[in-house]
Amino acid sequence: MSDPASTILVVEDDSIVRMLIVDVLEELEYRVLEAADGKAALAFLQDPEAKINLLMTDKGLPDMDGTELAKKAAGLRPALPILFASGYAENIELPPGMHLIGKPFSIDQLRDKVKSILGQ
Repeated sequence: MSDPASTILVVEDDSIVRMLIVDVLEELEYRVLEAADGKAALAFLQDPEAKINLLMTDKGLPDMDGTELAKKAAGLRPALPILFASGYAENIELPPGMHLIGKPFSIDQLRDKVKSILGQ
């Protein structure tokens, strides 16, 4: 692959789920940044040196709601696509321009969703 890999910031408070998502994305040759909560995610988003092509966040985080994180992320990086992962997908009102994948999802569903968002 000649293009440098896209970087995905994964925000998930469940360490096992986060590890599985990271493993899948790395197998698909994405660079992955990991955060266990909104505060850690914002540290990456506020770093002007951090190249991030997609924010993938759990809806329920221990320190702030995923929607709140998405709003802060949109303020910091207006062009950044955001993908919510939620076990309660049918109950979520999505802000415009944001994407959703329902948990549990398969490796293929995650791959297809990420590629469609990143236009690959």
